[in-house]
Amino acid sequence: MSCLNTLQSYALRSLGFGERALPQSDFTLCEQATLIGSGMIWNIYFGAVALVAGFFLAVAVALARTSHHGWLRKPAEWFVFVLRGSPLFIQFFFGYFLFLSLKGQFPAMGLFTSAWAGALVVLFLNTAAYSAEIFHGALQAIPRGDLEAADAYGLSGWTKFRRVTFPTMLRLAWPAYTNEAIFLFHATTLVFFTGFPALQQRGDALYYAQYFADKTFNPFVPYPILAGYFILLTLAVIALFHRASQRLNRHMPGATGRWRAKFQLIR
Repeated sequence: MSCLNTLQSYALRSLGFGERALPQSDFTLCEQATLIGSGMIWNIYFGAVALVAGFFLAVAVALARTSHHGWLRKPAEWFVFVLRGSPLFIQFFFGYFLFLSLKGQFPAMGLFTSAWAGALVVLFLNTAAYSAEIFHGALQAIPRGDLEAADAYGLSGWTKFRRVTFPTMLRLAWPAYTNEAIFLFHATTLVFFTGFPALQQRGDALYYAQYFADKTFNPFVPYPILAGYFILLTLAVIALFHRASQRLNRHMPGATGRWRAKFQLIR
């Protein structure tokens, strides 16, 4: 089978399109790179959707933590404490068996026993908790002078939050939030190694990398391929967040400079 035929057969296999059976022997480099790349579709899906949805919940939880009302502040504090204090691997297991137990009473909950929905909920809650802590710290670090200037201009309520508090919070939190986004995409490799099953062997990138490592007894080919894909994904996330940072800091001198990947060789 040529590399072009391999791409046609396996490029979208993780989504259920193309060749049903996995290769069993004489694995080529093209087959390994194609199938692992196919699995990356799931990693990107889990990371992107959880990150976007988790951003809004994180902002809400961070604001709740600054509330003077205990009935609003305490649940937000416990939400962050529990999800940051327990390993993500355990959260996947508890999430799967919770959805499985609720399936008997509420048949609609059976939808969440599938990885594409159930694992996404777990990742969404986990990244929301970590991001909420980042945003809460940024809210606490907003210069008092900025808020006083907003008051002097007569801004209050929603207008003050939209024009001053929220943009300043984002500018302060953005570097740490970029790291959280990178860690989230890396954490997606845990999905199919927990309770959530990979139906018809439609797994993520690590699922296929382990398949080839087990079949060939040689982890030094599939795992470097996997690492290469994640390095490219990380560079894409950094570039995207850099553009967003330029937008947030467009009023500052030197904020629109060209982005370049810089690697520290000598410390």
